[in-house]
Amino acid sequence: MSLSIRVPAGLAVLAIAGAVATTAAHAQTERSIYASVLDKAGAPVQALTADDFTVREDGVEREVLRAVRADEPLQIAVLVDTSQAAGRSMSDVRKALKGFVQEMSGRHELALVGFGERPTVLTEYTRDPERLEAGIGRLFARRGSGAYALDAIVEASRGLRTRDGARRVIVLITTEGPEFSNRYHEQVLDELRPSATLHSFVLTRRGPSALDDARRQRELTLAEGSVTTGGRREHLLSSMALADRLHDLAVELEHQYRVDYSRPAALIPPEEIDVDVKRAGLTVRAPRVPRTARTGS
Repeated sequence: MSLSIRVPAGLAVLAIAGAVATTAAHAQTERSIYASVLDKAGAPVQALTADDFTVREDGVEREVLRAVRADEPLQIAVLVDTSQAAGRSMSDVRKALKGFVQEMSGRHELALVGFGERPTVLTEYTRDPERLEAGIGRLFARRGSGAYALDAIVEASRGLRTRDGARRVIVLITTEGPEFSNRYHEQVLDELRPSATLHSFVLTRRGPSALDDARRQRELTLAEGSVTTGGRREHLLSSMALADRLHDLAVELEHQYRVDYSRPAALIPPEEIDVDVKRAGLTVRAPRVPRTARTGS
């Protein structure tokens, strides 16, 4: 004798929907984040594995699947202060950039932008070192001009979002001279953080320097932008030190890790990401906010 039980159609539909929802809730998706790991001397640390890294999203730890050396090409926007305040430093800046281009071009794409007066593209994105060096040769301080660093960051961020590639970087070289961009730092950071990692090098004047509101907005942008995007901010007392700092940056970028981790597919993007390593005494630089994919806007 067999016993059959009829389930009402409505309850059957609810049961199926509940099973699908449960499956979706447990589905995982894979994400990647790029990180630099440096020792106390500032040199890249190599040979780390997934077991060495931790990734947390809004405080919740995620499973690290793998950690490998990042080999994806970089998209690098180099923004250079060509205002009157940069006049005495320009020779050292050109020399330092030639070394940086020699180290990074060929496989990575770089663009060169001057921002004394309105931001001006001197070389479009290219892997060709000769084209980049030609653009460097056109870097001269503009007499009577002020810097538009914040405008340059916004325009570079928007441009990078339209380009293929996940490793997007802005290298900013500026002085502490007058800033003429009419922007608040929150507005600039909203454009920057989902777009690129910011590395800034500030050629510092000796002695106290008064900060008006425009310069304050620039300083806030560089301070917060470098931390939240996983970059560096350095103040240089001498422009002659720029060549060594750009060399250090080139070495760091060439030895980054791509850290792959899993997260529930159904979750909305996190507000904050924290990447760290379990070994003591090491510094990790990685974005603290989600990076957007390429868009056509």
